[in-house]
Amino acid sequence: MPYFDGFILAVPTANQQKFIDHANLGDSVFMDLGALRILECWADDVPDGKLTDFRKSVQATADESVVFSWVEWPDKAARDAAMEKMMSGIDSDPRLSPETNPMPFDGKRMIYGGFASLLELGAPPAALPYIDGIVLAVPTANKQEYTDFARKFDDLFIEFGALRIVEGWGDDVPDGKLTDFRRAVQANADETVVFSWIEWPDKPTRDAGMKKMM
Repeated sequence: MPYFDGFILAVPTANQQKFIDHANLGDSVFMDLGALRILECWADDVPDGKLTDFRKSVQATADESVVFSWVEWPDKAARDAAMEKMMSGIDSDPRLSPETNPMPFDGKRMIYGGFASLLELGAPPAALPYIDGIVLAVPTANKQEYTDFARKFDDLFIEFGALRIVEGWGDDVPDGKLTDFRRAVQANADETVVFSWIEWPDKPTRDAGMKKMM
């Protein structure tokens, strides 16, 4: 079963190019260790919410932008093996060293976790897509009901121009000291975090598709 790691972080807006350079180096390690695909998405249309939103989830300040990203793996075993190798080589690989490739953002507020693929429609596009990212809390007992619900709505997104949709069920989602996925969506003890995304060919197609959904 496909598996992926999801990330949300706050990056100083002025550091966009520094972040791209940092991610290019760091993400190449994931690819060398067996990752299938990695996308780093810079916030474009990220609304404020009454209870939760992406900015609140990582305590983003006014001069920071949210990044939504993920790493796709063939399965959890491949991911776990890669993470073990990554941790053992963190001191020897300059791409992972904080001295040669420092984080241009506050890593303490970064949210991350592992998710098992629950539903996937479409295929990854060749060109860089426009992304809608979604994180939510679902009662664990309602896993099948959520899958059925998502399938109905996700079919409509595909009909209205989306290229690919992935729904991920929380599997390895650690608690953080400052931020984490569960706090991001105010998940209760009997709820599981879902991390999902919709890939569109471009923003105009996305905007038109969303208008039809409304």
